[in-house]
Amino acid sequence: MSLGYQLAYRVGITPWEKAGEAAADQFSGLLDREEAARTRPFGRTLDLGCGTGSHTLELARRGWTATGVDNVDRAIMKARTRHEAELAEFIVGDVTELTGVQGPVDFFLDIGCFHGLDDQQRTAMGHGLTALATPGATMLMLAFRPGTRPVLPRGADERDLGRAFREWKIVAREPADTAGMPGPMKKTSPQFFRLEHVRR
Repeated sequence: MSLGYQLAYRVGITPWEKAGEAAADQFSGLLDREEAARTRPFGRTLDLGCGTGSHTLELARRGWTATGVDNVDRAIMKARTRHEAELAEFIVGDVTELTGVQGPVDFFLDIGCFHGLDDQQRTAMGHGLTALATPGATMLMLAFRPGTRPVLPRGADERDLGRAFREWKIVAREPADTAGMPGPMKKTSPQFFRLEHVRR
């Protein structure tokens, strides 16, 4: 999917950003729940596949020490020029090789990154995140239902998450707001998964 994202940012076709804007209320509510049992400052958070950084900055404004990572240079360049970009750190990097990312991390955010990776990349991402995670760290992940679809990510389900994140457990899930998504994306039945880091 990496080349696809490179091209999409180059030509300015980024429907996931519009979808994120339309689903802002749901996302805000999910973060409210995430923060309910925490006290400020909340800790360190890592936004995986952060794109142009809107979610990273939302986390920073809420009191997290926020870092966004993405392997698309053009997206990170735009993130670094956003209003209040100085509140967060933005890194050009690969989520399967998180070199240069400072830990430990208390909360991971993945809005549509993991579900586009192949099996080997998913395993590498799982190992990397687990190595950075604090005991009891949490993760919020948006993923499409698995399927074979041209252009769109392959999707992921509970079994895929279980294989990649062996020291984590899924503690909650809910359907994602699809109101702002194009028709093909709506048909993927995206879900939010919440995971907790629990050593086995």
